[in-house]
Amino acid sequence: MTKNLKEIKRARRHAHVIKKLKKGMIDSPRIVVNKSNRNVFVSLVDDVKLKVISGCVKSRKEAESAGMTIAEKARKLGFEKVVFDRAGYKYHGVIKEVAEGARKGGLKF
Repeated sequence: MTKNLKEIKRARRHAHVIKKLKKGMIDSPRIVVNKSNRNVFVSLVDDVKLKVISGCVKSRKEAESAGMTIAEKARKLGFEKVVFDRAGYKYHGVIKEVAEGARKGGLKF
């Protein structure tokens, strides 16, 4: 079974974004956003230890509150500055709402 063209393009974009993001991320974790047809998955990842610190799953209608939830969890862990990883998705719609929610929650990226 082969991947369709859309998945291949997203994987290429994600690899390109990751290559740029990994420069200078020792002091700040990465917020990774993935989406399905129903839900938005937001994870806080520590790339130094290669571990997921925290995560959140919400429906796509609650994307902004997912960003606010992950921001609250990150601030409790002592992180004010993070790096936003859109996982190869284009920055509009649900991905943009998550980013805006994280900014409203007090995170800087």
